[in-house]
Amino acid sequence: MEIFGYRKLVAYQKAKEVVKHTYKLLKKFPVEERYAMSDQLRRASVSITSNIAEGVNRYSMKDKSHFIEVSYGSLMEVSSQFEIAEELGYITADDRLSMDQLIEEVARLLSGLQKSYKTA
Repeated sequence: MEIFGYRKLVAYQKAKEVVKHTYKLLKKFPVEERYAMSDQLRRASVSITSNIAEGVNRYSMKDKSHFIEVSYGSLMEVSSQFEIAEELGYITADDRLSMDQLIEEVARLLSGLQKSYKTA
C-alpha cells in the first residue's frame, strides 16, 4: 500500500478544489463571521480531504467505508452552509452555483469510492 496513494485519487484532488474554493469565497464574508460560519466552513471543507486521506490508508474495508461516509457528511455540511451564506448575502447565487457544481462532482466521486469499498 502506497502511503500517499490518496493523492492520486480524483476524489481527493477534487475535494482539495472544494477547500481552495471555500477559502476564496470566505474572503467575501463579513468580518463578524470570521469566528463563526467562516471557521466552521474551513473545518468542514478540510475535513473532506482529511477523511479521504485517513480512510484510504485504513486496512479494513469497514474503516475505509466509514471515513468516506464522514467525508461525504462534511461535504454536505459545506453545501448547507454555503446555501445559508447565499441567503444571508455573503456570496452571490453564481458563487453558490459554482460551489454546488464542484460539490456534486465530489459527491459522485465519493459515492463511487464508497461502492468500490463495499464490493471489495
